[in-house]
Amino acid sequence: MIATLEYVEILDKSEMLGKMVLKSEVYEAYRDAKLALYNDDEANRLIKDFNNVKDLYEDVQRFGRYHPDYSEIMKLVRTKKRAMDLNDKVAAYKIAERSFQGLLDEISQYIALSVSDHIKVPKDGAALTDSGCGCGSGGSCGCKAS
Repeated sequence: MIATLEYVEILDKSEMLGKMVLKSEVYEAYRDAKLALYNDDEANRLIKDFNNVKDLYEDVQRFGRYHPDYSEIMKLVRTKKRAMDLNDKVAAYKIAERSFQGLLDEISQYIALSVSDHIKVPKDGAALTDSGCGCGSGGSCGCKAS
């Protein structure tokens, strides 16, 4: 067990690291892009349109190619997604989000490797995906989530 003073020191340093992240240029760019996205009516309309079509897409996926509107809905989904992705605010937000995730991944890797070379660290936002494996290695370790 970690001694009390060591525990307090770790908490203090982790809080300081969190504050440094919140003051970073990468986070500020992410925050600004997010704010610009949520304040843009056109971007919000495109996102809403895509989400509405995505519900239809999920219904089509239950039946696959046998769904009577399969081709039409698949084309519609691609069209709406493309329109959404080509919006300047959406594109800027996605770029800023990827950069911020990269910073967080880099920090996680640095911390993990300072403890041991054997600690597995998710990369490229893999912590946000559900691999079904509890260790974050993408299932390559062979463990199974129960």
